[in-house]
Amino acid sequence: MAFSMKHGGRGRRGHYDSLAEINIIPLVDVVLVLLIIFMLTAHVMEFGLEVDVPKVKQVRNSAQELPVVSISKDGEMKLNEKDVNINDVGDLVKKRFPGQKAVYVRADKATPWDPIAQVVSELGQAKLDVRMVTQPLDEASRRR
Repeated sequence: MAFSMKHGGRGRRGHYDSLAEINIIPLVDVVLVLLIIFMLTAHVMEFGLEVDVPKVKQVRNSAQELPVVSISKDGEMKLNEKDVNINDVGDLVKKRFPGQKAVYVRADKATPWDPIAQVVSELGQAKLDVRMVTQPLDEASRRR
């Protein structure tokens, strides 16, 4: 905010006359920067079950649809984005993915071990191989 005094000195009654001006250019600059930040980050957000998988060095890519059991840190479980009961997970995998021998288990790194162990046990009883999903390490973070 800028104040300026009139050059005439004192007014009629002995008081200085002041003129207050509000500079809105910095406010507009900040609002535009925030708008740009929100526009750039809005498309990055993923929707659905939030799972933060651990990071490792080596990952293989696959194009076909595979059975993936996701376990959130709250213990919520989904089979390819559909809710599933832990007791039915082996049978559902065999019905929805006939001939599939392996199931990918994707668990949040903050998930307690108990739900993960129960899912692995159920899939093992259904004679399915369990493969854990991980995320590759970022090269920049390894150099630090």
